[in-house]
Amino acid sequence: MKKSLPFIIIAIVLVAGVAAFFVFSRKPKVSDSGSAFVSSTPENQPATSITSAPAQASPASTIPITRPNVKVSSPVVLEEYGDYQCPPCGALYPVLKQIETEYGNQLKIVFHHFPLAKIHKNAMTAARAAEAARNQNKFGEMHDRLYRNQDAWKDLDDPRQMFIQYARELGMNADRFTRDLDSPQVEQRITDDMQRGAGLGVTGTPTVFIEGHMLRYEATNPDGLRQGINYMLQKKAVS
Repeated sequence: MKKSLPFIIIAIVLVAGVAAFFVFSRKPKVSDSGSAFVSSTPENQPATSITSAPAQASPASTIPITRPNVKVSSPVVLEEYGDYQCPPCGALYPVLKQIETEYGNQLKIVFHHFPLAKIHKNAMTAARAAEAARNQNKFGEMHDRLYRNQDAWKDLDDPRQMFIQYARELGMNADRFTRDLDSPQVEQRITDDMQRGAGLGVTGTPTVFIEGHMLRYEATNPDGLRQGINYMLQKKAVS
């Protein structure tokens, strides 16, 4: 027994050391809100068919989610890859407008084109209309008009005349707008957005990134968006 005692002691020490390693090497989570994001990198995400996200958002929580009282040196950037004819994108539009108002200069929202032309016949023309409006510094106004009036143009055989009328109502030069609808520069900007989105793993709309982290489709609702933004605000907080 005396001869085996040193080996028993060594074995106990080794077991204790391994256990301690696993306990202390586990990093605590910054916030449970991080689970709203896709955990895998775009390169590791499985390929899926291009579709719109489910039209019905997850039920909102009964507990109000408010923005954290923190200071940040730069706003949290929320990027949406969207399709102007996509019904879930249309449903998300007023949510993002409300959240933009709530967070003020703590949040910057950027829209990227990802028209699903195979299933939405007027999506590409609508994207062209938004980019043609950008040439006259009216992108935001046309963006709003397209989403607010989605039901009015989505089933038209050719929505161009309606979009030209929107341009007139927004004070644009209608002749220039009409030319820009078919310009190579406008087409290239849309193509660039789509290629960038595909490279990041975008396969459907709406797809939202917050500070470069893809939000899960099931979390793309008012609560999920606020949780994701708050999580990133806390990570960027200036002490």
